[in-house]
Amino acid sequence: MDVVLAAAVGAWQLLAQATGLTGEINGSLNLVGYGLAAVGPGIGIGIVVGNAITAMVRQPEMEATVRTTMFLGIAFTEALALLGFVLFFIG
Repeated sequence: MDVVLAAAVGAWQLLAQATGLTGEINGSLNLVGYGLAAVGPGIGIGIVVGNAITAMVRQPEMEATVRTTMFLGIAFTEALALLGFVLFFIG
């Protein structure tokens, strides 16, 4: 298995050298990439909040637990957006 992987990596490097591809993304493509990356967490937060509201309506006695879990889900989803934002400035 390692021989196959090494051969694939070698072939990829040879192809990259022959075509002049460096694997770097420059210019306005960075902006497009971050814009697309920001859409995912937005959709994720919408799903988390929508499902939390549904859960609160179905079981009002679990409202505090559902709300806490919802805010944790929002925080983790937003962390992905912030990570993409930081990588935008680093790259």
